[in-house]
Amino acid sequence: MYKFISGLLKLIIVKLSNSLEVQGRENIPQLHRYVVTCTHESYNEVIMLGMAIHPNQIHYMAKKELFKNKWFGRFLSSLNAFPVDRENPGPSTLKKPINLLKQNKTVGIFPTGSRKKYAEGEPLKRGAVTIAMMAQAPILPAAYIGPSEIKGLITGQAVIKFGQPIETKHLPKDMKRNEKLDYLTTELEKATRQLQQELDAYVANK
Repeated sequence: MYKFISGLLKLIIVKLSNSLEVQGRENIPQLHRYVVTCTHESYNEVIMLGMAIHPNQIHYMAKKELFKNKWFGRFLSSLNAFPVDRENPGPSTLKKPINLLKQNKTVGIFPTGSRKKYAEGEPLKRGAVTIAMMAQAPILPAAYIGPSEIKGLITGQAVIKFGQPIETKHLPKDMKRNEKLDYLTTELEKATRQLQQELDAYVANK
């Protein structure tokens, strides 16, 4: 289902509407084993991020409430989404994405949590760096600027910019676990902030 729908969306959004510009494509790892993060203001980022790294498939973490409806939950699962309990995260929250990464698949996480405009200096949730560090997978930071309404996928113009991957394997051995998490979270925050600033300046100067 993911392959069919993503192919259809790419035809409509990328080829016919030409409504997505991707910057920093050279930073996308050739191996699919990485965590991709992005700013999150609407559901459009979910779709556009998938288009930006197509034909590679993203396995998105999604709040469990979206899976309450049996049929809609099955539809989301067919699109590689899997539920997580954001209010009470436990070991099972980490197990699924870590296993996906070990299977050389890409996991998509929005570290700001709920849908809202990313603000400079805003702390990010640590789930993405925790999962990436435990799986020893790189983090690919990204930022989005563009329409937030669904119709904007076709009628608007969006830009996604990828930064350089953040490695999680070669941290100093004398660093404690929490120190590593703090360091990686800070690096991801800096990368996300820089990407968002660059996109804001790019759009302002167009």
